[in-house]
Amino acid sequence: MKISYNWLKQFIKTDWTSEQTSELLTDLGLEVEVVEKYESIKGGLAGVVVGHVLTCEKHPDADRLKVTTVNIGLEAPVQIVCGAANVAAGQKVPVATIGTVLYDKDGAEFTIKKGKIRGQESHGMICAEDELGLGTSHDGIMVLAEDLVPGTPASEVFQIANDEVFEIGLTPNRADAMSHFGTARDLRAGMLQRGVNIELITPSVSNFRVDMRTLKIDVNVEDNHLAPRYCGVTISGISVHESPSWLQDRLKAIGLTPKNNIVDVTNYVLHELGQPLHAFDAAKINGKIIVKTATEGTKFVTLDDVERTLHKEDLMICDEKGPLCIAGVFGGKKSGVSEGTTSIFLESAYFDPVSIRKTAKRHQLSTDASFRFERGIDPTITEYALKRAALLIQEVAGGKITSDVVEVYPKKVEDFSVLLNFSHVSKIIGQEIPKDTIKKILVSLDIKVNSVSDTGLGLTIPAYRVDVQREIDVIEEILRVYGYNNINFSKKFNATVANSPRTEDYKVQNVIASQLNSQGFHEMMANSLTTAAYAKLSASLKEEHNVSMLNPLSSDLATLRQSLLFSGLEAVSYNINRKNSDLKLFEFGKTYHKYLNGYEEHKHLSLLVS
Repeated sequence: MKISYNWLKQFIKTDWTSEQTSELLTDLGLEVEVVEKYESIKGGLAGVVVGHVLTCEKHPDADRLKVTTVNIGLEAPVQIVCGAANVAAGQKVPVATIGTVLYDKDGAEFTIKKGKIRGQESHGMICAEDELGLGTSHDGIMVLAEDLVPGTPASEVFQIANDEVFEIGLTPNRADAMSHFGTARDLRAGMLQRGVNIELITPSVSNFRVDMRTLKIDVNVEDNHLAPRYCGVTISGISVHESPSWLQDRLKAIGLTPKNNIVDVTNYVLHELGQPLHAFDAAKINGKIIVKTATEGTKFVTLDDVERTLHKEDLMICDEKGPLCIAGVFGGKKSGVSEGTTSIFLESAYFDPVSIRKTAKRHQLSTDASFRFERGIDPTITEYALKRAALLIQEVAGGKITSDVVEVYPKKVEDFSVLLNFSHVSKIIGQEIPKDTIKKILVSLDIKVNSVSDTGLGLTIPAYRVDVQREIDVIEEILRVYGYNNINFSKKFNATVANSPRTEDYKVQNVIASQLNSQGFHEMMANSLTTAAYAKLSASLKEEHNVSMLNPLSSDLATLRQSLLFSGLEAVSYNINRKNSDLKLFEFGKTYHKYLNGYEEHKHLSLLVS
C-alpha cells in the first residue's frame, strides 16, 4: 500500500520528517518498507531556468539551425545552437543548462553537455515541452510569459509537485488502515502516546445539498445480507474531461494512472477514506437499480472488454434489463462513464466481505475495491464518502445534485462489545501499564470506554475494527500503541523440560534422515497441491479419491496429492533438464484421500535415485 505524505498531512498537521513518521508507523505495526520521492516532472526540472533570447542568427553552416545568445541570469549571456523553427529574439524560453539531466518519454535520461554543433559552440539547450516532460508537443520550443525574470528556476514557473511516498507492508488484518485517513488515525494515536497533542482533521461535507430533484433513480436491494448498506445519488450536467493537475498528482504519487475526472474522484475517495465507489452513466440505467445475485450462466462484459460467465452466487448491481456491475469488484462495459456522459448515478455501499472475496477469486479479479471490501470496510462512512465524492465531482466536473441520497440500510451493523481485565493485560504484556495510560490509548483508537471498575473496563469497539473482537485483540492494540520498545525484557529464559519415554515421530524421522544423508541423499520438500490429472496415471489411484480445493490458484494446484511419486518425478525432471542427472533424493510427506466415510491423510517416505 502506498501512502502520500502530503496527502496524509491533510488529515494531520505535523512538521515531522518522513523518517520520524515512518519510524512511528512501523512501531505501530504499519511497517514502512521504503520511502520514495515523487516529482510530478521526473527530475523536478532541476537545472532548467528561464532564458531571454537576446539575438538569433542563422547558423553559417546549417540551413535549419540558428545560433542564439541567451541571458540565463549569469554575468554574461551564453551561446546556444537551436534547431526549432519558432525561436526568435526577445522570447522568454526554458533553457536546460550544462549538466542538467532530462528524461525522454520512456524515462531514459540524457545529460546536457557543452559541445559544438556544425562548428558553433552550444552551452545548453532551449527546450520544447516534451523534452521537459510538460506535454507531448515537439512542434517547437516553449515560449514563456514575457514578465519572467531570466535565471528563474523552471520548477517555480511550472509549480512542480514534490512528495514523499511510504510503501507500507500492510498485514491482512489491518483493514481499517487501508486508506490515508485510516493511516492518519493510527498515526494520531501513536503521536498522542508520545506526548504530541494533535487533531485529526476530516474533510467537511457540510456544503452538500440537493440542487434539484429532476433525476431520481430508485434502489431495490433483494439480499440485505450480501449488501447490508447501499447508498446512491444522481449528479447531472457534468462534463467528463481530464482531471486538474492537483488530482492527477495525488493519484500518480501512489502509482495510479489518471483516467478522467469522474473515475479519478472515485479512486481518490477510495484511497482517501477507504470507501470504494462506482459511477454509472445514468442515461444507460433502465428503470431502477436492483442489487441481487446473478442468474447462473449469464454472460457479462466487464470494463476490460472481457466476457465473463456469472455464477449464481455473484452479487450484481443490475437495472430492469440486466446486470450493470459485479458488486464490489468490477464495473460493466455497458454502463461505464465515457466522454459523452452528462449525468451519473454514484454508488457507495457496504458489501459482505465473504461474498466479495469468493466472487473476486472466482473471476480471478483483484481490484482496489475488492481488496478492501473482502477485508471489511467501515460501514459507518458509506453516506459520508458518497457526499465527499459528490462534492469533489462538482468541483472538477461541474454539475448539480439532482436527487436525494437514496439509502437502503434495514439493519445497522453493530459495534463489538469486549470486557478487558487489567490483570490479563499485565500477564500477556509482561509488565504493568498504568490504568490511565490504557484508557488514554483506547480512547485515541476510537474505542469507547463504557464502564470502569477496579478490575477492568467495559468497551465498545467501532465496527470498522473487524480485527478487534476479543480481549486478546484489545491487548494487542494497547501494546502496539504503547510501544513494543517500551516493554522491559529479562535476560533470563525459563522453560520446562519434559522427559517422555515415548519415541516421537519427528525423532524417528530425524534418525532416518541422518542415515540417508550419510548415504548421499538430499532431502526435498514438494508442494502437497498438485494436478487432478495425476490420479489417471496410476492403477492404484482413483480420481474420485482426490481432495479438491474449493478455490484453486490454478489447475496445476487444484487437488491434494494422493501419492508422493509424481511430485518427486517433477523434481527429478526439473534437475535432469538442467544437466543434473545423478540424483539421490528423499522426502517425508503426507498423502490425502477422500472416501465415502470421510477424509484420510497418511505419512510416507519416498526415495528417488537416478
